Amino acid sequence: MMEEGRFHKALELILTELTGVFVRVEEKKIAALEEAIASAGAVFVTGEGRSGLVARCFAMRLMHLGLRAYVVGGTVTPAARPGDLLLAVSGSGKTATTCSVARSAARAGARVAAITAGPRSPLANVAALVVVIPAAAARGRSLSRQHGRSLFEQSALLLLDALVLELQRRLGRTDADMASRHSNLE
Repeated sequence: MMEEGRFHKALELILTELTGVFVRVEEKKIAALEEAIASAGAVFVTGEGRSGLVARCFAMRLMHLGLRAYVVGGTVTPAARPGDLLLAVSGSGKTATTCSVARSAARAGARVAAITAGPRSPLANVAALVVVIPAAAARGRSLSRQHGRSLFEQSALLLLDALVLELQRRLGRTDADMASRHSNLE
């Protein structure tokens, strides 16, 4: 049984870590990502593991906003073309599948944007736009007490959810507009 108050202490730790990350994220890069999404013909998302789940959550919200959004590997995902955007999410920036998809998107003429903790990673090298979430280990010392890349993944989810709010405002979408696009077959 959990000791009284331990849950709130764990939650406080996570929120403190997240705040420490977000004060170091470059807001102008997020603004550039917002512009890239708003001007894209279609937005494709990719990522593996928990980063991939975060990317899929974002694609859903883009669809709710009325944008053309696809998850790479889905059965109804069309070809990427010039004018489209691939958003790749990878904490390390080294995930082989994610990097391969990014290279394929670039070859197809799509713009590649990356959300990563690895500013000098193979993924960052392919991307035209890189949003760095400074949640990686520094000199072998973890910046987080949480397991694995949890801090990166949480930060990516919150960053993208905040971006949805900005896109909603920019596009003039109401909650009712977004709700009208929510799945009704469940």
